[in-house]
Amino acid sequence: MALMDTRRTPRARLGDVQADGEGEDLARLLAQVARGNHQAFELVYSELAGPIYGMVRQVLRDPAQSEEVAQEVLLEIWRTASRYDAAKGSPAAWALTIAHRRAIDRIRSETACARREQDTADAFPGPGHDVVADAVAASLDQQRVRRCLDGLSSLQRESVTLAYYGGYSYPQVAALLGVALGTVKTRIRDGLIRMRDCLGVSW
Repeated sequence: MALMDTRRTPRARLGDVQADGEGEDLARLLAQVARGNHQAFELVYSELAGPIYGMVRQVLRDPAQSEEVAQEVLLEIWRTASRYDAAKGSPAAWALTIAHRRAIDRIRSETACARREQDTADAFPGPGHDVVADAVAASLDQQRVRRCLDGLSSLQRESVTLAYYGGYSYPQVAALLGVALGTVKTRIRDGLIRMRDCLGVSW
């Protein structure tokens, strides 16, 4: 479903949902959303998009990330409206709880990703500090290098070629090949060791 701007949402009329819609509240609208009523969702969206964005922005600070997470929250509300339980609190409290949880999850995910990348970088130094790569580049002619490259697995060969002959950084290689950064670094390291052995280069 296409979503509107979380910060500027037009208000629909409650009477558009049902003939007796004058007394509709968010709880009843959520019940209609649970049945797939798009008009009801537009009304819920209109009521909750601003508060949800505000909650997420307080946690994340970054406007672009806040907008993205707020959209995720609103989609979750659309998909899980049937789980709302009036006995446990108001619709707004339910929605803001989801928003807060999503924002915290985003922070944890970003932190964990940064930690993994740092750990990988520490374990596998970049091209400028790799003694195996320096030895390979300094001591072998193009023909021998090509022969040894042919002896690598396809992922090792592609990774080494992009990093050391294409001039791409490890993250760029990972993006180009569609694999995890840690996988690329491991394959490059293993590939360079195999090339060292193939070429008879010492450390």
